[in-house]
Amino acid sequence: MVLPIVAGAVVAVTALAGKYGIQAWQTYKARPPVHRTRRFYEGGFQQQMTKREAALILGVREREAVEKIKEAHRKVMIANHPDAGGSHYLASKVNEAKELMLGKPKNSDSAF
Repeated sequence: MVLPIVAGAVVAVTALAGKYGIQAWQTYKARPPVHRTRRFYEGGFQQQMTKREAALILGVREREAVEKIKEAHRKVMIANHPDAGGSHYLASKVNEAKELMLGKPKNSDSAF
């Protein structure tokens, strides 16, 4: 007499656990993706930009190919372009980082 009652209780508990398990799985799948790595350099800028800081800003290695530097610059500028709501200051720092990584001289003597 007790065996059918215990078996019924086990089946009911298993069904409820399965139901809540399926709901938890669907909630887990529906959550937004979490990026586990930083995509861009987060931090303050130094007075004089170094090659290491420029590489961190662009997200490349210090000794990277020109094509990789240009592609990284393009991606960062898309994310921070002033016309798309980004900052003029950040865009100028990203451009400065690209110029430093490519070895182009700074035009500090040009006047408007």
